[in-house]
Amino acid sequence: MKTYKNILKNRLDAAIKLRDVIPMQKLKEESWNIIGVSKGGLELGFNIRDRLSNKLDFIFSEAIMAPNNSECEVARVSESEEIVINEDLVSSFEIQYDYIYGEAHRKHEEEILTCVYQYRKGRHFASMENKVVLLVDEGSETGSKFMTALKTILSMKPKAVYIAVAVLPTDVLELLEPFVDDIFYIYDIEDYVETPLYYEELDDVTDERIEKLLEEEK
Repeated sequence: MKTYKNILKNRLDAAIKLRDVIPMQKLKEESWNIIGVSKGGLELGFNIRDRLSNKLDFIFSEAIMAPNNSECEVARVSESEEIVINEDLVSSFEIQYDYIYGEAHRKHEEEILTCVYQYRKGRHFASMENKVVLLVDEGSETGSKFMTALKTILSMKPKAVYIAVAVLPTDVLELLEPFVDDIFYIYDIEDYVETPLYYEELDDVTDERIEKLLEEEK
């Protein structure tokens, strides 16, 4: 079995490798909007963009956990209050949809809006109508963040949507493919464990760094 541990040095290494598979000239000419779906994804998007003038932003979302298991994500809500539900888990745990919608509203009001005011100073996510979007993340265990971002973006009627992700599970690649125009990735891994395993270094992205990146996009 092929081992994938530490196959990437850090986010900069991942960005350099992704730039080899992303059509960078097209990204520049069509003014793709680069959108991180996580803090690490925003930093990776910044490194992918490099010296280009493409717009960079972050779409906020929060996980909704099972009522009796704080480590099991059963749904996710975005800043536009779009909700993606893992129907299999909700059914298995016999979770009521009232719980999902109630938690989604609470997470939106208490956590997402706090992030919008902290990191974007209250600026709402811009409309992507008739625009080309590149959603970015450093890795993806379940595809949940991408699916939530996709539901949000697609509701805005964009011209095209792409994904750039350094590493992801093979089954998540297959899950996402029908919803986007293309997926640019470095490795798809059959027996995916967790994203940090595939990086030598994956430092936390600080609040100050996120604020700085989004402040520059005003």
